[in-house]
Order: sequence, then structure tokens, then C-alpha cells
Amino acid sequence: MTLAIVGGGLAGAKAAAEIRERGYDGPVVLYAAEPHLPYERPPLSKGFLLGRDPLDSMYVHDAAWYAAHSIDLRLGTQVTAISPADHRLRTPAGEESYTRLLLATGAYPRRLGLADESGVPVVYLRTIEDSERLRTAFADRPRVAIVGAGWIGLEVAAAAREAGCAVTVYDLTDLPLRAVLGPEVAQVFADLHRAHGVELVLGTQVTAANLHAADLVVVGIGAIPEISLAQTAGLQIANGILVDAQLRTSDPDIYAAGDVANHDHPLLDRLRSEHWDNAIEQAKTAARNMLGADEAYDRQPYFFTDQYDFGMEYFGHVGPYGYDTVVIKGDTTAAFRAYWERRGVIVAAMHVNEWGASDEIRASIGTTSKG
Repeated sequence: MTLAIVGGGLAGAKAAAEIRERGYDGPVVLYAAEPHLPYERPPLSKGFLLGRDPLDSMYVHDAAWYAAHSIDLRLGTQVTAISPADHRLRTPAGEESYTRLLLATGAYPRRLGLADESGVPVVYLRTIEDSERLRTAFADRPRVAIVGAGWIGLEVAAAAREAGCAVTVYDLTDLPLRAVLGPEVAQVFADLHRAHGVELVLGTQVTAANLHAADLVVVGIGAIPEISLAQTAGLQIANGILVDAQLRTSDPDIYAAGDVANHDHPLLDRLRSEHWDNAIEQAKTAARNMLGADEAYDRQPYFFTDQYDFGMEYFGHVGPYGYDTVVIKGDTTAAFRAYWERRGVIVAAMHVNEWGASDEIRASIGTTSKG
């Protein structure tokens, strides 16, 4: 039995590790389109961008690990097609067979034509090279225009300010992160960035004139799941690759995990999550199921961010049904907790700078009101 993993990011590497940890000693092939060892992406907008984390600290495993665990790691190898009917895939080197396959192809940044056509240098942050380019540019302290006040945009804004750059952030919404945090907590992050000298231009469309006033433009307006392989293979897709609770696609021998997987979550309906923890845990579950298990992935979403002196962890999912109230406890300029409640039940919770409370906050999801 040959197990193939397409995607050389965090999910792909974690799936390979889980397969070996479960005792499978047959062939495992990991196809990585990038030339780098599989690496974690959060440092690209955090520690690596700031020059605090070395490159090798981002690698999921070092090169020796793959050799020691007999993982056939194909760096710089793009899988160009999959044929589910005969269990074969194609690379530039030719065709190869697989028994079961995991798609962990991730996502790519959404483009902004206005920025691409502006004539101003533009960076979309997704790869090591993108982060290195930004870090080099920040050393000259350019005027930075950031389009998009989501997690990537705000983390890059914080890094740019720490490097001494003048920063303006543009977003169509009236508050950064409003869609995720709601207006109550989103205001905290707006105040945080303004306190650090970021100009927030909100509730309006960015213009060419705005971009021409900058020396560097960073676009962070979301990501698009990389579904091209799945689409040409005839798998079911809709905002990603559709998978069932066990992370199985419409083909019983093909699984998907991480950013690309639109998952039938047993507790939260359909959900596609683009966060670090999801890539790790979905990959592990998919790997076990590729080996014959039948586990539903029911973990609550989790993500984290570091901006200036704010370190935040968020657990749960408000989802399409929203929330009735949010209870905030503590000092929102230093350390606090927030609980989002719907019908008296906590559906999401977070902390800022209360690291000892992480387990307690995670355990609060699904319990009754903190109000």
C-alpha cells in the first residue's frame, strides 16, 4: 500500500509523521511544490518577519528526520494531475501509483488588480521568499500601505511599525477583524494599532491614489483554496474540497486536510478553517483514517496572534448563527478574556496575555454563561 501526500506544508508533514507514529512501515511519498523542507507559516508574519526566528526553526522536521523515517520527500515537485479511477498521479517526471492519497494543497492569496496595476511594489505574503522580501524592504523604513485588516494585515502592520515604518491600513469594514470578533473586541484591536501609530482608513474602498502615496503595498484580503487538482480529478468542491466528517472526499481513497478542506464538522456544520492548529489536527485524523480508522474530526477551531505586546488565543467558532452577547473580563489594554455567548451558552472564547488560562478557556466552550 502506497500512501501519497500532496502538499509540502504543515499539514502534509504532520500527516507523514502520524502515519509513521501509528506503525505503518510501507511506502509514504510526500510531494512538496516548494523547494524548502515543509515549514510552518505563522512565523512569516510574526517572528521570522521580525528577524527573531531563524529559518530552520520554521521547519516541521529537519532533513534527517525524513530520511530516518523513510519518507520519500519530493521537494520542488508539482503534482499536475490525479486520476482517481486508476489510482495514479502525474508529476513532470511521469506517472506514479498510490493506494490512498491526502490532498493538503493549502490556499493562495487573493489578488487585488488595483495593487498589481499600481506600479508600486506589491507583496502577497504566503511563502518564505515573500516574508524575506518584506523584511528586507522594512529595513529601509518605507511608507507601507496594507490592504486588508484581517489577521495577516494586522500582524504585518505590527511588524512594520516595530521596524520603524509608517503604516496605513485600508479595509472596507468599519473595524478590523469585525467579522471574526464582533464590534466589541474588534474595537480593542483598532485601538491597539492606533496607539502604536498605525493609520486605519476604514469603511471605504482603497484607491489608486492611496497606493501611489506608498513605497510598498502589502495585500492581505483573504486566501483562495487550491482546488485545481481536485477539480480536474472530478472531486466535489465548494469553497474548497468537500470532505465528510472523517475528512474523506467524494472519492473514498482520497482525503483532504488543512486550508483546502471544507469539512462537514459534526458540531459546527460546514467549516473551512485556515489556521495552524486545524492543519495539524486534521492532518493527524486524516492520516489515521487513511490507515483504516473511521474517526470524525470534531475539534473546536483554535487560532492565535501576536501583535506588539498582545498575545492572543481564540477557541471555538461563532459561525453563521452569530452571538447574542460578549462578556469581557479584565483590562483590554493589558490582559483580558472575552466570551461570546448564544442563548446563554459560550460558543467562542479568547484571552489576551493570560497564557495560564488557555486550558480553562478552551474548556469553557459549550458551557453556560460567564456573564
